[in-house]
Amino acid sequence: MRRTLNAIGQRSGAPILLVLLPGACMTANDFVTAGFFEAVAQRRLPLDLLAVDLDLAAISGGTALPALQTEILAPARTEGYRKVWLGGISLGGLLALCHVADTPGAADGLCLIAPYPGSRLTTNAIASSGGLAGWTPDARQLGDPEFRMWRWLQEPPAGFPAFVGWGSGDRFASGMQQIAACFPPQTACCVPGGHDWLAWRTLWDHFLDRGTLAD
Repeated sequence: MRRTLNAIGQRSGAPILLVLLPGACMTANDFVTAGFFEAVAQRRLPLDLLAVDLDLAAISGGTALPALQTEILAPARTEGYRKVWLGGISLGGLLALCHVADTPGAADGLCLIAPYPGSRLTTNAIASSGGLAGWTPDARQLGDPEFRMWRWLQEPPAGFPAFVGWGSGDRFASGMQQIAACFPPQTACCVPGGHDWLAWRTLWDHFLDRGTLAD
């Protein structure tokens, strides 16, 4: 099979693989520059980390996530990993949620750092229905992956492990809080900062130090 996705990372034989998706206008190498890989190495965690580039055209065309599944996630299941986690920053967090919603069993947990909650058309439609608890998606909405993501968030699988972190000054903080509220309280982590790498790296450190992966 010809690979279409570029990925950065090393396979060390660790029992857990975490696949991270970058945000818009970001690359997989940005995770390296920001010290995400170094933070894992310093802690000597039993974790393999893989950062994947997703082309915006492929995302818009609907081919990016199927390629992620066939080229990265599904093969990981046959390579000896006991658990496969999926996560991302900003748009990458949204895409991770969308993929888990549409592909049951694709991941064993989620690491969502400042996950973009979706377009205003999506969030306003849900808000106008009285909020997520009172919203019932119609057939048209279910044709949109953002709406399907929010439908999944109405009732995530019981015990599904997740981490949802954001900066208190993030311009999308309200929507991120709504995402976090769909999971148990210990899932959420809010730190000072905005929608930037300083806050994201702090959140990454919190995620690694919480022991969520061990759970």
